[in-house]
Amino acid sequence: MTRRIVGRTDFASRRRLLTHSQVRSSVQLGLLVSVIFFLIYLLDSRYRVLPSSIHSHLPSHHPGLVITDIAVKSCSISSCKLDPNQWHRIEKDLYLKSAWITEAYVHVQRKQENDLKPEDKVVMDVKVGRLDPSTLETADKAEKWEKRDGGIWLKRSSKRHDTDSKNAVTAVDVLFGADAVEPRPGWEIKDQPLLIDNDKDAIEARLTIRRGAPAKIDKAVPRVRKDGKFKIMQVSDLHLSTGLGKCREAEPPELNGGNCDADPRTLEFVGHQLDLEKPDLIVLSGDQVNGKTAPDAQSAIFKFAELFISRKIPFACIFGNHDDEGSITRAATVDILSTLPYSLTEHGPNTIPGVGNYYVEVHAHSTQHAALTLYLLDTHSYSPDEKKYKGYDWLKPEQIKWFKETATYLKADNAKYSHIHLDMAFIHIPLPEYRNGGLFVGERRERVTAPGYNSGFRDALVEMNIPVVSCGHDHVNDYCLLSEGKPGAQPELKARQDIISEPSRSSTADTNTVSKPAAQASSPTISTDKPRPGKNDKIWLCYAGGSGFGGYGGYNGYHRRIRVFEYDANEGRITTWKKLEYGDTIKKLDEQIIVDRGKVVAGD
Repeated sequence: MTRRIVGRTDFASRRRLLTHSQVRSSVQLGLLVSVIFFLIYLLDSRYRVLPSSIHSHLPSHHPGLVITDIAVKSCSISSCKLDPNQWHRIEKDLYLKSAWITEAYVHVQRKQENDLKPEDKVVMDVKVGRLDPSTLETADKAEKWEKRDGGIWLKRSSKRHDTDSKNAVTAVDVLFGADAVEPRPGWEIKDQPLLIDNDKDAIEARLTIRRGAPAKIDKAVPRVRKDGKFKIMQVSDLHLSTGLGKCREAEPPELNGGNCDADPRTLEFVGHQLDLEKPDLIVLSGDQVNGKTAPDAQSAIFKFAELFISRKIPFACIFGNHDDEGSITRAATVDILSTLPYSLTEHGPNTIPGVGNYYVEVHAHSTQHAALTLYLLDTHSYSPDEKKYKGYDWLKPEQIKWFKETATYLKADNAKYSHIHLDMAFIHIPLPEYRNGGLFVGERRERVTAPGYNSGFRDALVEMNIPVVSCGHDHVNDYCLLSEGKPGAQPELKARQDIISEPSRSSTADTNTVSKPAAQASSPTISTDKPRPGKNDKIWLCYAGGSGFGGYGGYNGYHRRIRVFEYDANEGRITTWKKLEYGDTIKKLDEQIIVDRGKVVAGD
């Protein structure tokens, strides 16, 4: 009995010893594995000893491409391309094709982060200047900067924790002009231009860089304010250039000693009115870019976009006849705008003519139902049949069909809105009915340059119960015309004392001649020509008035302006007025109610 008890005791002791040994071995093995992983991590952070397949499973702040080098290649006769297997060229001539035989391009080396080799260095910072940045008083003397052509200085690193950081440069671009701005989130424009051989009047080129991954852009949702109001600012015919631009027919001509840079003055005007009016949405109704003076349209686009993005105001664009006369197409412009916060601009369906046929819904304050729908359509550019219909193009049957089908489709959902749902439309080139007689409020200083062919869009708007359409194009017309009656029932207004004969749209201040006395030029014209009896199908046809100093002005002292529409959801009302660039910039000019209780009214 005693021997059996002793045997059991020895077995239990051996089992406890074995368990302790296993635990000790496990702990030692765990510590060894931890040390090995830590050592591998340290080695890989500096020398990237792990294969790419392993790296692909490690977290990264900006998966994708990183910039490893930047260079400037200049040429006169030879090719301006570095080895395409090693370098990517940014397709913007730094001279903007203004030099006789010389061109220059920025090139970048870029790699997938997973493919970086131990000897590769990633660009962490970029500066432009003549002096080594480390020699500046405020610089870190230990920093090493590498010099490149064009006054470019690079700070590069091969440390793993640097290349994985959000500070690594992942994209490079070029913008132009002393007034160039960078509205893209995560991007930074350099404050010094590239140092290339250029004459004093040339438009300077500037590097802009992005760090980390592209910012996620959430589409803005316009919404009626708590007080039931929603304010739209229509800005038309900015005519922005690459660089400062030259003023045309600036008023008054003696302001600032006669010195006038078009784009800074235009942008200051619009920015001032943004701060005064505090609109909820901007509609840019065409000719934002003055194509022939915008060899880099992107730089011009960014200038107007920055105004709205910096103030967190959603904006929607349509195109005029000059927007695509520069360096990029309308589709490419939409591609750029689509990358920007607060932009609502869309390509629209590719099954109908034009780019930018779309609609924007303004939601009710506390529901997802649309309180207001804005239809934006492309009126194209110049007549496709100049012999038969001189001048400008017209809305196509496919566009009108799309508009009617879309408006019909949206009606069911709009009917669920608890208040009166309203619609508006925006175009660039005026409709032929803008020439007609009738009640109009504002100034009619120049001949209406509508298409010679009438495709019937005015009647389609009336059929779909759209109470107002507003356009741009004719810079010095700023009126709202009450159009009523059947098509053709209203006579075209002929030249009178209050309608000024039009000089050439490309004329300068020296050649502009007008017949209207200066004392009358600044006062609104209210015409009371009576339309013939007909169907009560009313619609307001409005102009925004030109806002940009890069486009023509003149016509006996016309001041640039913008138009404002205020929608009141509680009253089913639309009120409109204009604001001036010079003079009484606070006054609401020609304020009138054009829609009340959902119905077109003659105005106050």
